[in-house]
Amino acid sequence: MKSLLALCAVQVTRYETLACRALASLPRELYPALFRAAFMNGRTLVLQALVQTWPFPCLSFRQLLPQPQQMGWPEKPRKESVQAVILALLAAPRRKPHLRVLDMTGFLDASCGQDPTTMSMWARSVAVARTCLSAQTQARAAQRLAKRRKLEPQVPVASPVEVHTDLLVNRTSYSVLKEALLTSTCGPLRLRCRDLWAEELSGPSTVALLELLDPVCLRQIDLRFNNLGLSGLCMVVPHMAKFTHLLSLKLQYSNVDVRRLTTEAEGSFQHFVSAVGQLKCLKELNMGSSRLSGRLHQLLSGLQGPLESLELPFCALLSGDLSYLAQSPHATHLKKLDLSGNKLSGDLLGPFQKLLREASASLLCLDVTECQLMDVHLVSTLPTLCSCTHLRYIGLYGNPISSAGLKTLLQHLQALPELQLVVHPVPVDCYKDLPWPPSSASLLEGTVDEEKLASVQAELQQLIDTIQRRDVLWTMDIYGHNSFDYFSL
Repeated sequence: MKSLLALCAVQVTRYETLACRALASLPRELYPALFRAAFMNGRTLVLQALVQTWPFPCLSFRQLLPQPQQMGWPEKPRKESVQAVILALLAAPRRKPHLRVLDMTGFLDASCGQDPTTMSMWARSVAVARTCLSAQTQARAAQRLAKRRKLEPQVPVASPVEVHTDLLVNRTSYSVLKEALLTSTCGPLRLRCRDLWAEELSGPSTVALLELLDPVCLRQIDLRFNNLGLSGLCMVVPHMAKFTHLLSLKLQYSNVDVRRLTTEAEGSFQHFVSAVGQLKCLKELNMGSSRLSGRLHQLLSGLQGPLESLELPFCALLSGDLSYLAQSPHATHLKKLDLSGNKLSGDLLGPFQKLLREASASLLCLDVTECQLMDVHLVSTLPTLCSCTHLRYIGLYGNPISSAGLKTLLQHLQALPELQLVVHPVPVDCYKDLPWPPSSASLLEGTVDEEKLASVQAELQQLIDTIQRRDVLWTMDIYGHNSFDYFSL
């Protein structure tokens, strides 16, 4: 339910022209409520006026705009609202400006790009970059005009505004973002990146981009689909040591395979491991789809502190890798563990269960999607799984588990009081003509008996009601929910 203040703010911002005129006479304490109402309802004129007259040093999206579902707003943030805030930075302030930091981090994520009514992270990154460039152009034009007219400034030049944002960069947007970062070091708008996503960039391009980022502000680097290989990673990762607050490094799909290394490649891997070890504050590491068979000890033992999030999907891990991890200092600190795509049903099952026991006091999110776990493996793992009493998320999709196995898991939910989400597979007894043992491809592409599946889902829901765990979302949808990001844990 919205507060009386929120309801009044909605009414005030509805009449945009009058609201803009009245801002000068309104107390500064009303600005946050007016900003929320104007932003979520697309009152762009009011938004621009609010930003231009903002009475506080900082305007933070995360502080002013909680997630829409938390505020009771039915819609996502509108594209025009984000654009209005960005464009307001170019307009001349209506009075002496107080704003020093515009913090746009953490409010929009990659999922927003799937909704055409919202502003994608890529589009926002480009818009912010172009705004910084335009502000620099305007400032230079004003300086040239003043010089020609031999004018002395009547008032001191306004202090620069820092624009804190998360950036998504690819080959299309690389040039404009690089130019914006280069020019913003001395412009009226100073671009500061908190989380960087870089897609399909070469090693030299990535290095050039990293060299332009503020060494204090950056907390996450996500290099995805860049196909860098070991040689590319050896080029890029050493340039990350300057980021003193870097907590998260994600290097999925980097085309790394350490199973059959040449002498030269062996040296490259050791160089890469050494470079990762120089990241003093690292708490999250994602090496998704890197073939790390037998090398996990070498990769992780050189880190300067224990990891809290480790994502190793489709890494061809061996039992020795999990045995090392279970005995390592990382195990007792892990909050998030992703072992998807590794075959846990064979020699890895015992070390996996031991790892769960070691991580039981800290583990919040466990993803074992497509790990070839059957009922017998699930049942034998349940006692250990139930010892992880703080678990919030379990990902089981793509495993050959029957409806009976899922019911057994459901009956153990009382041991997991903090559990919020379970992504489970289509039960194997709901397929038509499924080969046995089924491959991951068979489970993903096989023909499902929809009538049987509907019946099983009804039984599962009835069991959920019986054990009174309606607080747990039990779903087969691997995309239609908010992911558990490390920084949100």
